[in-house]
Amino acid sequence: MRPTALGTPAERAEGRQKITGTARYAADHAPEGGAHARAVPATVASGRVTAIDTGAARALPGVIDVLTPYNAPRLGPSDDPTLQVLQDTAVPHRGWYVALVIARSPEAARAAAAAVRVTYESAHHDVVLRADHPGLYTPETVNGGHPAHREQGDPEAALTAAPVRVDCSYEVPPLHNHPMEPHAATAVWDAGREHLTVYDSSQGAGLVRSALASLLRLPEERVTVVSEHVGGGFGCKGTPRPHVVLAAMAARHTGFAVTLALPRRQLPATVGHRAPTLHRVRLGARPDGTLTAFAHEVTTHTSRVREFVEQAAVPGRVMYAAADRLTTHRAVALDVPTPSWMRAPGEAPGMYALESAMDELADALGIDPIELRIRNEPAKEPDSGRPFSSRHLVECLREGAERFGWTHPRAARRDGPYLVGRGVAAATYPYLVTPSTARAHARPDGTCVVEVNATDIGTGARTVLTQVAADALGVPVRSVTVAIGHTGLPQATGAGGSAGTASWGWAVHDACTALLARTERHHGPLPAAGLSASADTAQSAGQKSPYARHAFGAHFAEVQVDTVTGEVRVRRMLGVFAAGRILSPVLARSQFVGGMAMGIGMALTENSTLDPVHGDFVESDLAAYHVPVHADVPDIEAHWIDEHDKHLNPMGSKGIGEIGIVGAAAAIGNAVSNATGRRLRTLPLTPDRVLAALG
Repeated sequence: MRPTALGTPAERAEGRQKITGTARYAADHAPEGGAHARAVPATVASGRVTAIDTGAARALPGVIDVLTPYNAPRLGPSDDPTLQVLQDTAVPHRGWYVALVIARSPEAARAAAAAVRVTYESAHHDVVLRADHPGLYTPETVNGGHPAHREQGDPEAALTAAPVRVDCSYEVPPLHNHPMEPHAATAVWDAGREHLTVYDSSQGAGLVRSALASLLRLPEERVTVVSEHVGGGFGCKGTPRPHVVLAAMAARHTGFAVTLALPRRQLPATVGHRAPTLHRVRLGARPDGTLTAFAHEVTTHTSRVREFVEQAAVPGRVMYAAADRLTTHRAVALDVPTPSWMRAPGEAPGMYALESAMDELADALGIDPIELRIRNEPAKEPDSGRPFSSRHLVECLREGAERFGWTHPRAARRDGPYLVGRGVAAATYPYLVTPSTARAHARPDGTCVVEVNATDIGTGARTVLTQVAADALGVPVRSVTVAIGHTGLPQATGAGGSAGTASWGWAVHDACTALLARTERHHGPLPAAGLSASADTAQSAGQKSPYARHAFGAHFAEVQVDTVTGEVRVRRMLGVFAAGRILSPVLARSQFVGGMAMGIGMALTENSTLDPVHGDFVESDLAAYHVPVHADVPDIEAHWIDEHDKHLNPMGSKGIGEIGIVGAAAAIGNAVSNATGRRLRTLPLTPDRVLAALG
């Protein structure tokens, strides 16, 4: 048997570039003599611009031009209204861009932006989500194309008849992605060739190219987008954002190469956020813990600009067996920025509510919470009735319990001023795959180059694709180079939905397999130009599967609660996952642990508030919006179960980028409840809320 590159540790393909500082990000492409731009956000929550005075700004040294709705170039069509910047005077929410300054330096642009004077006609605004809001409606679909409402049997009657019932409400606030690299773009317009080149911090260069071509009324072949290195995204860079449109517009308008890097304080209002969600979960069960009825109702907000509804009730369609079921979503359009994807959209907030409710049911029944989940393990996917391609949740729970030292009853204990408790929660995330293309090229010197327009947002995409290619070719990893992040490469899906490796890897595998077959048919030395082969997975990856395909996992947490200050600290966490074949153990562990750390933030520190008076997010920077730091992240372990699933892709892999956060907040919340004997149902579990619960 030949050695395999998959399943073995591998060094980061781009590691040396990053540690030596030679990896170039979007703003690093600013050429000498280029210009810099600064956007001016609206300071009212609803209304319209009535006048803009740019005189003082234009008089400052280094200012090239100021674009406003009155003089900005007219854009072409787009299916995303958030990209129609500076096209009219309407202000749909606070932070909407109303002007753009272009200057010879970042400092000059910032000073000029502060000097722009905007006059508004304000209108009444509403930014507060309420469960009884009169504007609530049930959309046809929610994010991901899922039906907003699903009902099977008679859940209301079954809940009424159930011997044991829980009826609980939970709340998750707005959350923000905050990648380390803020959104930035450098745009270069070649007037002679009528060609636009853009370096963008994006999770999908192809999507940016299509959007810019339409907005600027250019053929796609006259637009090149490069996203070679991206410093994080977590979903907020999954679609084109206004910054790249403004940079491209300014470059074409002025003739200068223009760099626009958004200041962090502008991100919450500009690049999407996890929408707040209000949850009502009702569970009906027999005394032995068998679920007879299940209902999960979600209320959330969207914007008046574009509808986006978080699919937070959808995970309940996957998890537990119950004949009578209801999962539904209601939304209200408010004067808020448009929500968008944030790591594990739907699953992260939805599973927090569901797994908290399961813990409350376990307490009501006096049943171990792991045993309760095992007793309700479905034979098929509850909503669709399709068989699972693989499902090893029970194994994750049992192995996790053994590794964590789980015992029942979960007696809380005191450790000086601290109350100590333990919690568990399950996790799930769908297997997603999108058709992509790739090209492989064998050189006479024995090396191979693989090309695919994938994006590495820090997850290690280059590295794992190098391993996939080396495995398919039967060559050492060091002989393979992977080129990604450029629209001149074979088209591929963006990075998101934990679908990157499955989608890109399938195309790379097929291209390399075809290349191997071609080289084996070739006799003698390779020609000077080498040999090439390409692949398109439109037929294979685009087929609808008869199986329900999901990754699963189990989270365990031990916390200490300070009875004096109310502060909650996580002492240790464990995650055990079943996510197909693990292709690169080092990268996988990094992704699992990163997701779990993000779950700590969701549970304990991350919180955003919409000010009802000014209509703005109050916590708009990292001084006020508290993400976990090293001191907050304790002993975290991630393990996995080897899963052999032949119904996925040639590598047998499932996505792992998001399942690490799913269930993590619930496990921590359940541990806090175990420690204190009190149930807190609103995230995050801040000291003031904990002290109030302790009385």
